Amino acid sequence: MRRFLGPLFAALLMAALPAVPAGATVAPVRHVFVINLENKGYDVTWGAGSAAPYLSTTLRAQGRLLTQYWGIGHASLDNYIAQVSGQGPNLATQLDCPIFAGFWNLGAAPMGQARGLGCVYPSSVKTVANQLQGAGLSWKGYMQDIGTPCRHPVVGTPDTTQKAKIGDQYATRHDPFMYFHSIISNPASCARHVVDLNGLTSDLSSAATTPNLSYITPNLCDDGHDGPCVDGRPGGLTSADAWLQTWVPKIMASPAYKQNGLLIITFDEADNSDAGACCGEGPSANSLLPGLLGFGGGRVGALLLSPSVTAGSQDTTPYNHYGLLRTIEDTFALPHLGYAGSPGVHTIPLA
Repeated sequence: MRRFLGPLFAALLMAALPAVPAGATVAPVRHVFVINLENKGYDVTWGAGSAAPYLSTTLRAQGRLLTQYWGIGHASLDNYIAQVSGQGPNLATQLDCPIFAGFWNLGAAPMGQARGLGCVYPSSVKTVANQLQGAGLSWKGYMQDIGTPCRHPVVGTPDTTQKAKIGDQYATRHDPFMYFHSIISNPASCARHVVDLNGLTSDLSSAATTPNLSYITPNLCDDGHDGPCVDGRPGGLTSADAWLQTWVPKIMASPAYKQNGLLIITFDEADNSDAGACCGEGPSANSLLPGLLGFGGGRVGALLLSPSVTAGSQDTTPYNHYGLLRTIEDTFALPHLGYAGSPGVHTIPLA
């Protein structure tokens, strides 16, 4: 009898409770975490036999997989710059800026593009970090192995972080904030905002100390870029998956994430053989010839994790890195920078 009355009582109690309105969600997102991994196409990461089972199986079951999420170019740097500023590729950023050269500014182009060539954009070119500060919101870039906050080469000199070193696998080209004078020309502010990954642990201790935007870049081994790694680890998806198993639980256990957080895990680009694009993307304003060096960074996929996201779901709408920027801007009621405002670029639903 008790076995029968227990479920019956529970059913009656649930029937007496007010129904949850269709489309109801938890509190609006106020803390966004972005993790970028490196150089893996969709099928390699998310397909059967993935070398990243924690990401492709365990975490995937807890979040929403964006099956049509695309990079915007090759190699790395143009993708990172797109995510934070909406600026399209130019020849220097497509080559990963081995010389940390200033941007030769030839004026403005449509869609908020800076016309010219080079790496470090003038102060007139803004990023989502500048937008957040202007709106009284907080942000930080957490860069593994950066050591010294706001570390970057002297403008006009070679970038010595193009290859990993034992004990220093930081890559400037995976830290997009370093490519904007609107950030690095204020060294004190930059040092407060672009810090070593180790600082994330203490910042996660309370919602008040967790930035509204946390932009997280593992080092050249832990992001899957190198393989094998300079320190002897396997690299690739194997090391990236191990890194995620350390850091993602910390983020998901934090008060900020539990209260109103969103974690986005994606890749900068697929391998170089995949130059597919989406969302109306074409050659940027700085292509010397239409299609020079190609455009489109291939299909990589992205995973959304949040208390507001339906576990085990997927979204087949096309998105790209400009759409990620647009989503962050819409979350915090900010204007769209650059190609984030392009027709065909979609905001990612967060519920």
